[in-house]
Amino acid sequence: MPISFVRSLRNITTSKEVVRALGCRTFAAGAKAKKGSKGGAAADAPKASLLSKEVKSTTVFGANILKDGQDPKILPDSEYPDWLWHLLDKRPALSELRRKDVESLPYEDLKRFVKLDNRARIKENNSLKAKN
Repeated sequence: MPISFVRSLRNITTSKEVVRALGCRTFAAGAKAKKGSKGGAAADAPKASLLSKEVKSTTVFGANILKDGQDPKILPDSEYPDWLWHLLDKRPALSELRRKDVESLPYEDLKRFVKLDNRARIKENNSLKAKN
């Protein structure tokens, strides 16, 4: 059986026939280059921006979700709420919170500790109950 299969493969000349004979899928070919272009280096080069630097620094491009709307203007820092500036602050991990005295933690850290500890306990219980 395998020898007859190999002999039938020898008679196949095109790659489409090989794929059909072997029964496996292939990925689509990449995007074809335009006629007359040499290589992909010219297509990969970054394009110059059509927007002036002044417009770039005063407008948030891509934030408009409305069909007829405009992109919002960037406001001075005093116009934004205080909580916004603390969104990216590093918060302590569960292991760090466990090392500290729970009674001396600030309210926000205590709330975070309870949430993370419950999540860890649920994961541990789920892994113990999981079927192996």
